[in-house]
Amino acid sequence: MTNTALTIRRATAADAFALRRLAAIDSASPPTGEVLLAEMDSELWAAVAVDTGDAIADPFRPSADLVELLRFRAERIRDDEHAHRGAFARLLPRAA
Repeated sequence: MTNTALTIRRATAADAFALRRLAAIDSASPPTGEVLLAEMDSELWAAVAVDTGDAIADPFRPSADLVELLRFRAERIRDDEHAHRGAFARLLPRAA
């Protein structure tokens, strides 16, 4: 049994090269907009666009569960942002 560290985080500009590389391996385009990454022991295995759920993943690694996990997290982010926008809108005074 090995200890493998899973990290889920938001992509930054510094991840652009790694995303392009992963997309090339997956024969796909890199996801755009806000992107979540799944790294195993600091190696990028999968990425998902928060807004669309579009995913890329390393086809040579067992990454399907990571994509599902990233999509779940992206959905939670979208739900949280929607809830915050709704709460903010309720605080604004109504136009007469």
